Amino acid sequence: MIKFNKLYEHAAQRKGGEEALDALLITPLSAGTLAGIADDRWLSTLSRCVFQAGFNWKVVDKKWPDFEEVFGGFNTRRWMYMSDDDFERLMKDRRIIRNATKILSIRDNATLLYDLAQAHGSAAAFFSEWPAEDYVELLLLLKKRGSRLGGRSAQYFLRFMGKDAFILSRDVVAALIREGVVSGEPTSQRDLRAVQQAFNQWCQQSGRSLTHVSQVLAYTVGA
Repeated sequence: MIKFNKLYEHAAQRKGGEEALDALLITPLSAGTLAGIADDRWLSTLSRCVFQAGFNWKVVDKKWPDFEEVFGGFNTRRWMYMSDDDFERLMKDRRIIRNATKILSIRDNATLLYDLAQAHGSAAAFFSEWPAEDYVELLLLLKKRGSRLGGRSAQYFLRFMGKDAFILSRDVVAALIREGVVSGEPTSQRDLRAVQQAFNQWCQQSGRSLTHVSQVLAYTVGA
């Protein structure tokens, strides 16, 4: 498999040099900083990523302050008990995007985050302690126990929260195919674990995070 320094050189050439490339890279938050983020912020960002999936992100971003108001700050204990009356009221509220399955996902994902908090002290503690080298297993857990967290929704959620994360964007997948890591879109557990193994090797070679490696891969292909 190609060494990371070759990928980095390729990306740097495309972006105008190493300094220009490094300025584009997002550094994940430390475990300590992640652990200090309140659980309602995890539910808010998770819900936002669910609503963005398959929808215009700018529309969701513009409406999100209204979502925050309607959902009263996304308290996990409050919304894990979403009632039928709550649901009917939400489906009539023009301030938010009235997608029934996505609204119900807030209840299910609030339950997930609450359960994680009960087991680990806080949902933030759970996410902050999860090792980067087993990131794919975290994605599989979220898909299994959460709602509408397949595809890239969970990946964007973790990246937006500042967790060390790779995103299997079109450019990243193209780079992985080019380097022979996978032969197509990695959707099976076998392919996802092959991707994890490749990322782990590149992280070890470079001393960089999953986030940095993911972005460098993307910049070897796209803009």
